[in-house]
Amino acid sequence: MIEQAEQQVRRRPALSPSRASDFKQCPLLYRFRAIDRLPEPPSPAQLRGSVVHAALEQLYALPPAERVPATAAALVAPAWQRVVGEQPGLLDGVDAATRDDLLEQARALLSGYYRLEDPTRFDPQSCEQLVEVELADGTLLRGFVDRIDVAATGEVRVVDYKTGKAPPEARALAEFKAMFQMKFYAVALLRSRGVLPARLRLLYLADEQVLDYTPDLDELERFEKTLTAIWRAIQSAGATGDFRPQPSRMCDWCAHQAHCPAFGGTPPPYPGWPEVAEPAA
Repeated sequence: MIEQAEQQVRRRPALSPSRASDFKQCPLLYRFRAIDRLPEPPSPAQLRGSVVHAALEQLYALPPAERVPATAAALVAPAWQRVVGEQPGLLDGVDAATRDDLLEQARALLSGYYRLEDPTRFDPQSCEQLVEVELADGTLLRGFVDRIDVAATGEVRVVDYKTGKAPPEARALAEFKAMFQMKFYAVALLRSRGVLPARLRLLYLADEQVLDYTPDLDELERFEKTLTAIWRAIQSAGATGDFRPQPSRMCDWCAHQAHCPAFGGTPPPYPGWPEVAEPAA
């Protein structure tokens, strides 16, 4: 959700799925977002996604019998108020017609959700759950998991909702990032709970598709090494301020071209590695 992505807490710097993906995509993008914290207005799709996530969180706070489609639709307006109430600046440039269109799109996504799962048939253990764990080498992982389900047998399922469609030329990269995020959560839960998640589930609400993946222990242990290597590279760049641009097709959607040397821009003066404040996820 947008409010989580932008929330600042006085904690030691940590690695989150989104910031790890940023650094892999472009070290300078990581710097702009995690260190400089340059303003980046949310797109309508991001705002809509935050509303859908908030509505689903409220839906699962209700007793199972009440989690019917009509209730989910009715939760869209309160979810909108919650999202923009936490960050009034999100309304900048959003007129009444745009708002109404986004609310209608959110209701349509929630309607499609019921063709993927029946929320009246189970209770998740948690929604929008903060997971935080320090790995053996000192790397701190931190992120918010959309939903964690635990079966009576103790098996853990990690669920993430995807509400937007990636452009066709970026679809493969978007799906790679999504699975990277899910493996990140799997490692965090493995090390914090000592339980290997039995299933990683991606719910694509716009496409009405379900992608299930079953990780194994060896795979997650290798992925953990990848995360620690990314964090060491981030810390090394942070010590020197050497965050270099890495041009790719994703530059077409970057909000920071005016500050990027690859586009003739100049980054702001490097403020130094943050001591305690860091985006939550």
